[in-house]
Formats: sequence, structure tokens, C-alpha cells
Amino acid sequence: MSEIDELRKKMEQITLEMIKLLKSRTEIAQKIGNIKSELGITITDEGRETKLREKIISECKTLDLDESIATRFLNFLLNESVNVQSKNSQTHLTIFLKAKEMEKKGKKIIHLEVGEPDFDPPESVKKSLSEVYDKGFGKYGPVMGLPEFRQSIAEFCSKNFQGNIRSDNILVVPGARFGVYLAISSLLNPGDEIVIIEPAWPAYRQCAINAGVKVRTINTTLQTKWEPTIEQINSAININTRMIILNYPNNPTGKILPEKLQDQIINIAKEHNLFILSDEIYSNYSNNSWKSILSYNYENAIVTQSFSKSHAMTGYRIGYVASSSEIVKKLAKLQALCLTNVSEPIQFIAMNSINDDVSENTNQISEQMKVLIENCQKMDLEFVIPDGAMYVFAKIRNDKTSTTELAHKLLEYGLAIAPGEAFGDYGEFFRISACVKKESIIEGLNILSSEINK
Repeated sequence: MSEIDELRKKMEQITLEMIKLLKSRTEIAQKIGNIKSELGITITDEGRETKLREKIISECKTLDLDESIATRFLNFLLNESVNVQSKNSQTHLTIFLKAKEMEKKGKKIIHLEVGEPDFDPPESVKKSLSEVYDKGFGKYGPVMGLPEFRQSIAEFCSKNFQGNIRSDNILVVPGARFGVYLAISSLLNPGDEIVIIEPAWPAYRQCAINAGVKVRTINTTLQTKWEPTIEQINSAININTRMIILNYPNNPTGKILPEKLQDQIINIAKEHNLFILSDEIYSNYSNNSWKSILSYNYENAIVTQSFSKSHAMTGYRIGYVASSSEIVKKLAKLQALCLTNVSEPIQFIAMNSINDDVSENTNQISEQMKVLIENCQKMDLEFVIPDGAMYVFAKIRNDKTSTTELAHKLLEYGLAIAPGEAFGDYGEFFRISACVKKESIIEGLNILSSEINK
């Protein structure tokens, strides 16, 4: 046997041994997950992960092993543990889908769990729907989007978000969620790390784990008014960090970052050459001063936007990504692989509505938010009055129990709310939406009040 054959045989034996160890590790992870579920403990434990990472880095120095290789391998193992332990986790969609099934059986449900405005899209949408056939929109098209639509978006962004945006900075996508997926999957590699400030919309974490990317969470609190510190952000960044996700106005808290803090985060990203993925879908619903990441003209910034909230076009699945032309081209390659191009008829409809006056939508949500906030205050719930968006993220005062059970119980009485565990380590909290009429908000909160006061 040649020397190379002997070495290959040793490598094979080591690999098989690693597979056996992986099986043992996965079984232990499952047992830990079951215990966490019974105790209502969050899946991710940043403190323990940090200590383990420190031990591995120290061992790398002893072994003279490349730290980045070892920590990427660690990230793979940690993600697998999260996957194993997340199978029974609850999100707002869990409640939404269960509520829809109950409605099919005749049960009346008040939907306070989803951010779906109950008003109609602009009249221009109805008009464009009747025109699209005669105008010949309905063919294969460019993966980046209709040129005239991309130009309209670029002009809109430059005017409203103070960015230096051209049409080659725009990629039309089937909803902002897909834009998030494209950005994470195209720009990051398995073993890379992403920083997410929680509470956060669960799709960020889900997209990252799907791409084999390790999530590092920054946990903010009610006491600090959901505001991260620069120290937290700096401590979450290491050799494998590639991206920071921002979402302001925030889902679920409605938080808007102070401009000085946002400036500091941008400077940190520049210092470490990080991507910033900014989900600005709630920008139309800003009560306090808000500044788009596009206004910084940072070449590694990626902004996702959508017509879902601003124009009440949730089911049309249309949005866009704004970034540097190089980043947009990378995202477009994956989009071409996934879906060829975004529906031309829907692009035509959105193009004709982009400059519509949607201030009445903003005013309606604002009025419904006032009703939601006032009634939550009467119920003596603990929450921070939102700076924007369309939600209240609250907890029952002096109650430590998980709201997942509460969310399922309330469905029996005709109310759907989003349990807090969907947004991070916030099992005591729940998110309620202001997307339905005032009368339905009051009726829903009466159901909630009756249940929590039992």
C-alpha cells in the first residue's frame, strides 16, 4: 500500500468516527431540546456558546490550528443543534394557520397575530388589473425586473430615502421576505456569522439557518426600551461575522433607533467590512424621526422594501431590493435560478401605484394604533409605546408564564395573537397587531382581558 493510500485510509477512519460522534451529539441535543421545551427555556444560549467558542479558540492555539476553520465547524454543529431543537417551536404563522383552519370550520377569529392591513390597495391597482392583459404584460421578462419599473423605484428611493439610487441598484423581488432570503443566501457562506438584534421577525433567523449561517443574537429588553448598546454589537462581532441585520421601525416592538446609535452601527459595519441588511418595510408607519440606511450610501448596505404594508398588497407578493450594482447582480443570479423573473402583470400594477398617495393608510393604522395602545394601558400590560410599525409587544404584568399556551387557548375564544417565543427569548411576551378595525381591536382585547384576569 502506498503512503497516500495509508493516509487516505486514516482520513476515512477519522471521518467515520466523526460521524459516530455527530450522531451522539445530535441525540444529546434532542434530549436537551425536550427538557428546554418542558421548562419553557429558549433554544439558543448565547452565554454558553460564547464560552464554548472561547475554549475552542484557546485549543486552536495549542494545536496550531486555523481558528476560522475550527469556529466555522463549531457554527455548523451549533446550527444542527438549533435545527434539532426547533422542530416544535411556535411562530405567529403557527397560530395564523391554525386560526385559518378554524375559520374554515365556521369559527369567527379576530386576527391580531398578523401584520396584514385590512384596507384595500389603491384604486390604481384595480385599474391596472383591468389593463394588464391588453397591454401585453405576461411574458418572460428580465430577472432584474421591468426596466421602467426599476427606474420608477430608483427615483422613488432617491426622493423619499435620500439615497443616490439608479436603476442598476434595484432588483425587483416577489416580496421583501424573498429579498431577505436572497441577500443571506447569496452573500454569505456556511459557517459565516450574522448578527441579529432581537426581538426580531423570525424569518431572518430561519433564512440564516437554512443557509448554514450561524446567528449571533443581541438581546434587548423592555427595560432598555428595546435599544441595543454599541458594546453588545462589538462583542458579537468576530472573525467569521459577515452581516448585521437591522429592522426599524421594528417588528415586533415598533422601535426606531436613535440616529446617533444608527450612525455608530454603520461605522462599525464599515470598520469590519460587514454587510448591513436593513428591512425597512414599515418605513411608512414611522411616528418618530426615521432615517433609511440608503441615505448613508454605504456600498455594502442592502435594503429590502415591499408594497405589502404601505399599499396593502400583501397577496400580490411584490417588493424590491436596493443596493450596489455588484450586490444586486449577485442576488439576481440566485433569483434567476429560483423563479426566472417576477410576474410581469404584478410588476406593471406595482409600477402604476408606487407614487400613489397612501397617507390615508398611514393615518388609519395610526388611529388603530392609538386604540390598541390605550386599551393595552387600561389592561395594565407592560410594553413600550411603539415609535412606529403596527404592533404592540407586551407582557402580562408580574406574570412569568409562556404566552404560547395562552395564544392557543385564546383561539378557542376567537382571538389570535402571536406568542413571543417567535421573536427570540421572549416567551413571556406576545405581539398584537393594529391591522383590523377599531371595533375588532376592542373586541379582541376584551377577550384577552377576560382570559388573563381569570
